[in-house]
Amino acid sequence: MRVLASRRFPGPAWDALDDVGVEWPVAGPRPGVEVLAVVAATVDDELLELLPDLRLVAGYGVGYDEIDVEACARRGVAVTNTPDALGTATADLTMALVLGCRRRIVEGDRFVREGRWASGWVVGELLGDEIGDATLGIVGLGRIGSAVATRARAFGINVLHTRREDDGSREFRELDDLLRESDVVTLHVPLTAETHGLLDARRLALLRDGACLINTARGAIVDEDALVAELASRRLRAGLDVFVQEPDVPQALLDLPNVVLSPHVGSATRATREAATAELVANILAALERRPLPNPVPGSATVS
Repeated sequence: MRVLASRRFPGPAWDALDDVGVEWPVAGPRPGVEVLAVVAATVDDELLELLPDLRLVAGYGVGYDEIDVEACARRGVAVTNTPDALGTATADLTMALVLGCRRRIVEGDRFVREGRWASGWVVGELLGDEIGDATLGIVGLGRIGSAVATRARAFGINVLHTRREDDGSREFRELDDLLRESDVVTLHVPLTAETHGLLDARRLALLRDGACLINTARGAIVDEDALVAELASRRLRAGLDVFVQEPDVPQALLDLPNVVLSPHVGSATRATREAATAELVANILAALERRPLPNPVPGSATVS
């Protein structure tokens, strides 16, 4: 066996691989395994010890915070991800959460289902905020953040971002200024040592009253306790697809009406998941054939 996977990945591209073992967690030493394909799974020194012949950890998805890239590099094990496929679907979900928060769609759904819509059309119930002419602050303007910006501009939304550009873009803001000026803030940075807790209590307090925070990146980028406190005060609203201890969601969040919750489904379309599998397989085949890797992550070793 040359490839070990944490699960079978969706789509026809997976069939291009021969002799794939599906096993998780890895129960004991597995000599001969050259590639480990994983999603939402911890890869650390303990696991690497069980795979002495490993040459590649092929991650499925954009984020690779659960893979210890430094530990892999010390052993000469390369790490890849699948960044190209996920931008469109995650950007679409981001906009859905923006609309859900600004127009209070989930609250309206609950209002109808609970039989509270008893007096016909009501002028003063469930008043939301306009979408056009709002200001959206994008923290992280990579593939996904840029796709969000394109969609937001089509709605007539004013866009600010934190990527400093050489052309002197009038949309650039330092993070604290972006938080102060935005009606909606959406997060699209990877989870690293630098971004862990990036939006702490001090920075959350910079958001203007009534602002919405959207997170489709990683839960730990935000101080979850501080966010719960702000939401409980009803000062802010939020749309959250990610959480610190997934799949566990704090009960305090579940109890709040001013937050829209989804179960980490940013990439959950058939086309996107199958395209990500095709990227995953391309990385695996390149490693097995000793060709340059299409999508090595920063700090990754090279395949020998």
